This record gives sequence, structure tokens and C-alpha cells, in this order.
Amino acid sequence: MRIGLLTEGGYPYATGESGLWCDRLVRGLAPHEFDLYALGGDARREAPGRLPLPPNVRGVRTAPPGPDEHDGRGHGRRERRRFEAAFKDLADGICAEPSAAPTPDDEAAQRFAAGLYGLADLARGHGGLTAALRSESAVRILESACRAPGARRGVAAATVPDQLAFTDQLERALRPLSLDWYGEEEGPARTGRDGAGPDGGAGGLGLVDLCHAASAGAAALPGLLAKRFFGTPLLVTEYGVQLRAHYLAATGATLATPVRALLAAFHGRLAGEVYRRADLLTPGNTHARRWQEKCGAERSRLRTVYPGMDAERFAEVGEDEESGDPTTLAWIGRVEPAKDLVALLHAFAEVRRQQPDARLRIIAAPVREPGAAAYLAHCRALAAQLFPDEAAGRHAVGENPVSFEELGGPEAPTLEDAYAASSVVVLSSVVEGFPVGLVEAMFCARATVSTDVGAVVEVIGGTGLVVPPRNPKALADACLALLRDPGRRHRLGAAARARALELFTVEQNLAAFRGIYLELLSHSPVRRRVTSEVPFAHPAEAHVPGSWANQPVTAAAGTGEPDA
Repeated sequence: MRIGLLTEGGYPYATGESGLWCDRLVRGLAPHEFDLYALGGDARREAPGRLPLPPNVRGVRTAPPGPDEHDGRGHGRRERRRFEAAFKDLADGICAEPSAAPTPDDEAAQRFAAGLYGLADLARGHGGLTAALRSESAVRILESACRAPGARRGVAAATVPDQLAFTDQLERALRPLSLDWYGEEEGPARTGRDGAGPDGGAGGLGLVDLCHAASAGAAALPGLLAKRFFGTPLLVTEYGVQLRAHYLAATGATLATPVRALLAAFHGRLAGEVYRRADLLTPGNTHARRWQEKCGAERSRLRTVYPGMDAERFAEVGEDEESGDPTTLAWIGRVEPAKDLVALLHAFAEVRRQQPDARLRIIAAPVREPGAAAYLAHCRALAAQLFPDEAAGRHAVGENPVSFEELGGPEAPTLEDAYAASSVVVLSSVVEGFPVGLVEAMFCARATVSTDVGAVVEVIGGTGLVVPPRNPKALADACLALLRDPGRRHRLGAAARARALELFTVEQNLAAFRGIYLELLSHSPVRRRVTSEVPFAHPAEAHVPGSWANQPVTAAAGTGEPDA
């Protein structure tokens, strides 16, 4: 089978969690061939840092994140009318007040879809979409949609500068419509494992048998068009909810309120269209699944597939039941306000009052995010305020109850070392998607105390203690309960490790997608000659002579049996 793997800002040019998952998927499903399509990746700039690609990757096609150049093709009168009609549908769909419960016959959603595909058809046939989206007529149409009866309250106050700012953002979001990926021609021949030059080898999306988008939103947009142009099945995997990420990013952006409202409406409509059109959606947890259902996804097309993680690296720690300081709590992760280290420090102050020998190790990943350094400095200052004797150095070296360390430093050179040094791992977040760090602690057979956010309860499954977020007293009580009961710690740790090995390994993830690929293929014929090694290459009905497969089956009167 030939798979078109669609990514945004990730694989094969990034090594984060999403990039690692994609790499494991491609390598683990080696009998299949993969064409990689990377939105937001610049092959020429990032080729030196690109991950090594396995032999079953045919090639990579990229769409750089920078400004899109005008393709030099203008629109005639007929094309301008087509653009204005399609853009009006799109703008009306964005600006219309959403219904309380999305339905397939939602008029605003249908208008948005009609406008989106109308722009795609125009871009494919005539080009010139970039210039048209930046034109005065686009701004006038958007202004009219914002002022129309029934428009969202947040967009009615949009001024001309707001509309210009939004159309600029919209043009960026719709660049996948103008890509040259929608063909049925092979890409340039490959000359080595990494393709011919920085960008080559992958053919058009019309040649793949299945599009697999590594997230919803922009990454799935080329898959929507391949489904429209060629009937290619679309599979969408979400381990973090892309729509939620857009909402959070818009909240912290320095854009005017009407622009944020328009952007939120656009991404909401796009996510809804992806969820409705995808042949199958594989959320990574129930938390993501609820978002998808709320945005209009049908339950019959939802299949929860937990992300696969490397359990082998934590095997030695998990098998050593005696490892870990019985008086030490550990927090491990990225430093950011959503992790609520302030509540954790206040909780530990209560733990310290009741158990004076307790210690807290805050082991942070290297700071990269803007503002992380300032938040870390704030937490250090709070720790100095809560534990003044230790901050003043009145205890011997190494006896300070709170230590701030960086992962990779002398005290915690690896993740395994960080988990091995503690007996209880704490998660204090107020916002969380799929808690990767919690699963790592479970692989290490560590008892955990977590806040009830995101997919935490689903992941823990009764093998750890869960408390409400923003509640330092409850967090402290749960930590003390485990610190004072070694037997309970060991029982919960062993149960957590068994659960993680059953549900969250790379092997279970690959097995799930291996079956899903074959299931989707069984309902859609492949687009090229295949060997007998690939089952279900063609639907069974394709081998029946004549047009029997296209005939409806009717029951004979009085018998309940199909007609012969």
C-alpha cells in the first residue's frame, strides 16, 4: 500500500513527540510505502537537520512556512466571479453564528465547505488564489459577511484594519489549496535514502492509496482535497486537539478581539469539515474524542488509538522495585504556567510541615519557550519565600528541600535517572492533553499523584491518586498518603507499569494502525498494481462479473431473503 503521510511543522524536520511518532509509524509499517508531505517545512533550510529516512519512504514534498510568492497568473472576468462567489460562501460560513449542536445539514457549515472547495477548484485550474485573497474585493466580501444579520457577535465590530489582518492570516492558512501536490505524476527519481536533493521522490496525492494526516486542521487540508479530486480515503490522527491549540494560541496573541474571533471561527469550521469528511478518526484519548464529537464527528467513525511510547528505555528502572528515595517527590517536564508549579510549591510547603524529611525535585527540560525563563525565576523566588532557612543556606549542602535542576545536568543526566531518584512522581497541571510524562513514570513503576485534567484519569485508570486542579491542600494530602505508606506505593507502581505496558507501547500502536490501514483499503481499491502480499488490494465485489456490485440488494416479498 502507498500512504501519503501529511504533517504540519513536524516530521521529518522536527524531533518532538509528533516527529518521533511519525518516524516509528513509518519504520514499523515497513511493508507499506510512504510519501511524506510536510506543511511548514523548508527542505533547503532544514535538510541538514532532517531525520534519516528508512528505505520505504519514497520521498518528501514540502511547503515552506514563509511568504507565498505570487504565481504570476491573474484572473479574468469569469475567474473573478468564481472567486467572489466561493469566497462569499466561505466568509458567510465563517461569520455565521454556530448552531448549538453541529449537524450534517448545518447551513453555515455547508456554505463554508462549498466556499472552501470552490477556492480549491479555482486554484487547481487557474492559480492566482494568493493575489485574489489579498485583493480589495476579498476585504469587501468579508466586511459584508461581518455585517450580515445572524453574524457572530464577536465579528460584527471588525474594522477595516481587522479585516485586512484576518485576510492576511486566512491567506496563510489556505496556502495548501495552491500547492502542486494534487496530481497523478511521479516525483523526481530518488538517488539515495534521503531522496533526490532536498525535496523530491514523492509523487502527487493522486497516486497514493490512503492519506494519513498526523493532525487535524491545516495538515488534513491536502487530504480533504485528495478525497475530493481523486476519492482517496482520509485517516486523521489527533494526539493533541489542534483546534484547542488554536484557541489557546489566539487567547495569548496580540491581535484585536474581532480578528481572534474570526480566526477561531475559521479553525472551528475547518476542524468540523475535517471531522465530517474523514473516513476514520483516531483520537489518542477520550479527551480528544469528546472534542471531535462536539465538533460534529460521528461516533461510528471514531477509533481511540493510544500513542505508542518507547518502554524499553525505562525497563531497568521499572524492574528495580527498591530504587528511588522513599522521601523524595519529583516533578519532571516543561516549565510553563499551565503546569502550575506555584500550586505544587504551596502543596509541598504543607507536606514539609507534616513530614520534615521530605524533598521535592523539580527537573525541567531545557528552557526554549518564550517566557519560560521568567516563570522559572518566579517559581525559584516563591520557593525562597516558602523555605527561607534553606534559601539562606542554613542547612548543609544537599539538604535543601526543593531543588531546581535541568534535565541533562549532573543530577539528572537522563529521563531514566530523573524517575529513578524518586518514589512518587507529581503532575500539578491545570491544562493537559495526553500526559506523556505520566506514562513515562508508569513505565518506571512509580506511584503518581496527578490533577484531574485532560486525559489523566483515562491514562491512570486507578493506578495512581488523582486530585482536583488548583487545590494545594488536596495535592499535599495525596503526596503525604503515598510517602507514609511504602506498601501502597509499590502496589500502585506495579499496577501502573502493567497498565502502561499493555496500552501505551509502540507495538500496540503499530498493530492498531496496521489493522486500520487494511480496513480502509478493503473499502477502496488501490491506485496501482500491487503484489499478492497485500491483502484486500481490491474490494471483493470488483471480481464479480458485470455491474452486480453496484446493484442494490432487495428482499423478496414474504421471504426476507435477497432476490436470486
